[in-house]
Amino acid sequence: MKVALWVSGLVLSSTAAVGIALFSGKRDEAQLAEKCKALASGEAIGAQSAKTKWVEADNKVGLPSHCEVTATLSPVKGSRIGVVYRLPGEWNGKLLGLGGGGWAGNVTPEAAAPGLEAGYATAQTDGGHPGTTVWDNGWASDPVAADDFAWRAIHQMTVAGKELVVGFYGKAAARAYYNGCSTGGRQGLMEAQRFPDDYDGIIAGAPVYSLQTQTSQLMRSNEFAAPGAGLDDAQVALVNKAVLAACDSNDGQEDGIIADPRACHWNPGEVACKLGESTSQCLTPPQVLALSTAYSGLLAPDGSWAQWPMSRGGELGWKPFIAVDGKEAAGTDGGIRTLGPELFGAQKIDFGRFQTRDAVTARSSAFAKAYEATNPDLSGFFATGGKLLIYQGEYDPGPSPVGAVDYATAVAQHAPDKARNGLRLFLMPGMGHCRGGPGPDQVDWLEALDKWVSGGDAPGQLVATKQDSPLTRPVCAWPQVARYQGEGDSNDPASYKCVSRTRS
Repeated sequence: MKVALWVSGLVLSSTAAVGIALFSGKRDEAQLAEKCKALASGEAIGAQSAKTKWVEADNKVGLPSHCEVTATLSPVKGSRIGVVYRLPGEWNGKLLGLGGGGWAGNVTPEAAAPGLEAGYATAQTDGGHPGTTVWDNGWASDPVAADDFAWRAIHQMTVAGKELVVGFYGKAAARAYYNGCSTGGRQGLMEAQRFPDDYDGIIAGAPVYSLQTQTSQLMRSNEFAAPGAGLDDAQVALVNKAVLAACDSNDGQEDGIIADPRACHWNPGEVACKLGESTSQCLTPPQVLALSTAYSGLLAPDGSWAQWPMSRGGELGWKPFIAVDGKEAAGTDGGIRTLGPELFGAQKIDFGRFQTRDAVTARSSAFAKAYEATNPDLSGFFATGGKLLIYQGEYDPGPSPVGAVDYATAVAQHAPDKARNGLRLFLMPGMGHCRGGPGPDQVDWLEALDKWVSGGDAPGQLVATKQDSPLTRPVCAWPQVARYQGEGDSNDPASYKCVSRTRS
């Protein structure tokens, strides 16, 4: 399908090249600025919020000199997909699509900076609505905007971006990669499922690929909001200390990180209050129940997860996503309360008493069918040679690592041979949602993907680091996990071995 990108009146399509000569490597800045300016000619022929400008290098924020193209795509009536492309003067010949977060897109230069520094032409979108508040989904009442955000925006951004690259550089990108986390991870899976020709390789971090993420957050928060069930900060610290004491050494060393939380079976009843104890030093029965349910999760009547299990060891990072203290706050329901009409129609739902059967109803809605990226059939993507790299924090309080494992397992079961060559899942010990937590949270996923797509072996072990810290650990492809071998520098990956996980 040919999609036109209106850039201040200039149409870039597969049938209308702009005649700009190819350039790669370092060129005269003035010449590049003129080439960028040329993209904005013909303002009177139907542009929508479009402009171009040459941006000088800014070493303070890590941005090289580049041509910035801002436009609005309208593939269907009522659609207004904002896109921003950044085309570096020193191009590596590849395109990098980037995803959003929460219920928003992301067109910031900060998000593009790492890719631009590496020489990629970058593509970003607002997801079909300009709001940047991650918990605001009021736009979802518009079916066109809902479809834009659910599946259309990234695809249109990508198709138009490939055409723009041809117009600016004079040839097509040799490779097209996608990188996104959270909502961006969901968008990456959606691309692999619906538009398998868009990308050669996809990085899907902590993918919020199912409304199970939102129903889980809501139900967990409701459990801690029950009378007497909320935990204060001292109690959360008490629980975390007890969990680490029970399970931290299971991976060969005590470092404040539980490498395989599902092999930890610590029982909250072990810190239950005894007669005369202060509640800041123990847990009451309602607190024990809420915490136990958070760890175990809840199944819906159809056998699916209505509430994904939480990992033992990650308690200190729960609060931004779960009302652990029993007090409702922005984000602790995943934004599901404001989606009532889209998920339940005229049916009245008591979100404060949300039931497992309600999760099934929500996931049966038309909105869910557009939004969820749950299809395990990636045969089209794998047939093109596509590579999918999924990563997930073990301590993630949003989309559970159980969900990431469930999806990767479903893909592998659907097409074992193809998944063996085209899919890798990495669970990051001690990492929270996309980043943060006590564990190392930085891996050069893009470099790993590029090597894999370019003919290298599928990654079996990668190195994770932490900013401003010597903390360094190997991370192993699922289903293996890194285990310290008992001697050597704990921050030397050579001191670890990837081993099979303990069956829980």
